[in-house]
Amino acid sequence: MNTSTKKMSRASLVAAALSTAFAFAPVAQAANVVKLGVILPMSGPNAAFGNTSLNGIKLAVDEFNAKGGVKSLGGAKIELVVADIPQPNAAAAATQRLISQERVSGVIGSFVSSVTIAASEVTERAGVPLITFAFADEITGRGYKNVFQVSPKGSAMGRAQFDHALALSKQAGVPVKKIAILYEDTAYGTAQAKGLREGAKAAGVEVVIDEAYPLGITDATPLVNKVRGSGAQMVFPVSYLNDSLLIIRTMRQQNLNVPTIGGAAGYIIPDFKKGLGEYAENVLSISSANYDMAKSISDRYKAKYGAFMPHDALIFGAATEAMMHAVDQAKSDDPAKVREALSKIKYCDGIAKGIPAGCVQFDQAGAGVGAKPIMVQWRGNDLVTVYPSELAKSKAIWSGKSK
Repeated sequence: MNTSTKKMSRASLVAAALSTAFAFAPVAQAANVVKLGVILPMSGPNAAFGNTSLNGIKLAVDEFNAKGGVKSLGGAKIELVVADIPQPNAAAAATQRLISQERVSGVIGSFVSSVTIAASEVTERAGVPLITFAFADEITGRGYKNVFQVSPKGSAMGRAQFDHALALSKQAGVPVKKIAILYEDTAYGTAQAKGLREGAKAAGVEVVIDEAYPLGITDATPLVNKVRGSGAQMVFPVSYLNDSLLIIRTMRQQNLNVPTIGGAAGYIIPDFKKGLGEYAENVLSISSANYDMAKSISDRYKAKYGAFMPHDALIFGAATEAMMHAVDQAKSDDPAKVREALSKIKYCDGIAKGIPAGCVQFDQAGAGVGAKPIMVQWRGNDLVTVYPSELAKSKAIWSGKSK
């Protein structure tokens, strides 16, 4: 190799290095692709939620890209980078990889509160916005600047789970003096149980069973036996899918038919009905949204994925739209600028029109403004909104009337 060639080679290497450096740097002008990270359990016991949540995210991205992408960045397309995080202990490393290796502009997920809490430690240090559907109060209760919670807080979900159920019992003319609370012992279950207790205390209703259990139980008989002997007139289980199936199946097989009000999560996805069949009928649950309030959106989802659009898909879809519009408003894929735009956003279009708040907006702590729970009930293969009355599509069927 001659001297000239060596010089050209060095120059090429320098140029390549500079090109690589700028390629990894956030841009403030047109880009071909803007990457958003997604953290969800795509395997393990919560994979059913992970798949429906991802479907909602993908629907939002596909529709956004089809409408021209990030117009302020020359039509840049949104690209999702999905990390499978079935357990909280994998959250930090996976989130760090999304940030350091994939150079994502923001992170979406997870509905699992303990995963979100672990991931948010990483995104907060890195200055990358994280938008989540997880419930735990702790998520936006730590003074973090980079985490945004679209759903109601867990304690608010628990309080509404009790208050809405008590209102329905009064409508049915059935006085309730004793309730049972069963909850899985992660951040989600603990936060929601707190709200249930607060609601019962305020109403002067006795909590005769207040029982935490480990996620992934294999036998619900001891729990159900305690409920049977307690005289509880309503049962409030807070659990993910496998536990919800086990608890309801055991109750029904033992002919324990007191009104059962689920804590969202495993009680309001298609797999709940598939797993229980007729046992699912008339089971009530609190929820953060329902597809019967957003028919056109749900129809598009069902045409694409073959099932109704559960609340996690609706909320994650709206959250993703808000994140993408924040990128557009920031005119940049720089995470700091996206975070700033997200903190000021009031997005009231698209999938966001199908959530109870009608908009995605955040307060100074990052909590969702106007996020409010609703009550839904299984009727055949569908979930029907039954409370509050201004949003209800049908009256609740109450199974606890006195004989």
